[in-house]
Amino acid sequence: MEKIKRTFGFIFNHPLGKRHPLKSIFRFLLWQLQTAVSPTKLMVKVYLQGVKFYARKGLTGITGNIYSGLHEFDDMAFLLHFLREQDTFFDVGANVGSYTLLASGVCGSASITLEPVPSTFALLQKNIELNKLNDRVSPINSGVGSTQGTLTFSSDGDTTNHVIAADETNKSDNIKVPIITIDSLLTKAHPALIKIDVEGYETEVLKGMTETLSSSALKAIIIELNGSGERYGFDDQKIHELLLSHGFNAYVYDPFKRVLTLLEKSGDFNTIYCRDIDFISDRLKNAPGIKIMGETI
Repeated sequence: MEKIKRTFGFIFNHPLGKRHPLKSIFRFLLWQLQTAVSPTKLMVKVYLQGVKFYARKGLTGITGNIYSGLHEFDDMAFLLHFLREQDTFFDVGANVGSYTLLASGVCGSASITLEPVPSTFALLQKNIELNKLNDRVSPINSGVGSTQGTLTFSSDGDTTNHVIAADETNKSDNIKVPIITIDSLLTKAHPALIKIDVEGYETEVLKGMTETLSSSALKAIIIELNGSGERYGFDDQKIHELLLSHGFNAYVYDPFKRVLTLLEKSGDFNTIYCRDIDFISDRLKNAPGIKIMGETI
């Protein structure tokens, strides 16, 4: 019951859910019925503009898109309006590929996509193959940090899998995962946009992308800053200050108006950091419309 309450709270607070509550609730109830009949079965669901994904009960990193259109609406819409075919997108902490499918499946951009947990990575690969995106997406089964090496991750938390902190009790499901740096990927491409969602390990990821932050190609970063870095002794404010020092500023995006609004500090969840704001604003304004939940944004 508590999960259902949270889901309805999500729907009624979601920008599209609020505008289309009956449609969102119908989608949610239909999904509950489907998963009640086949709780472990992978089912193909339509995302948008012909892109599809595999989903099953418990995969919260992708199933939110079923009844809301775009789970993380503002940030995903920013990606859809910003990216172009000539761009490269880095998806750091990709889970099963919600952002990668939008970047490469809808926008046509190249993606370099990193997911550390092997079971989650296997579903990411299935989603890439389902949409025939092998020529646009380079999936890497690795974590990301400040140096190359190996770290211990949880593996049973779906979207909350993370690097095990020093004071966490060792669990049987913990796994060893290879770690690379973002800078090591620059031999493949320089990204225009990076999404970083690593459950509090963002500080270490940024330490390993000094060259990337200095690249003029990089215009925007979508990064999760919700205080979870405290488990490692990290401070989100220091990340904010680091990005400011590289010419980025924090913004919130209104997809309906296609307007970025400057923030004085990072947001409570994902924050969009941008530089070369005139370039970005022009792209946002001139991007083709995307049809979601019966309306075009």
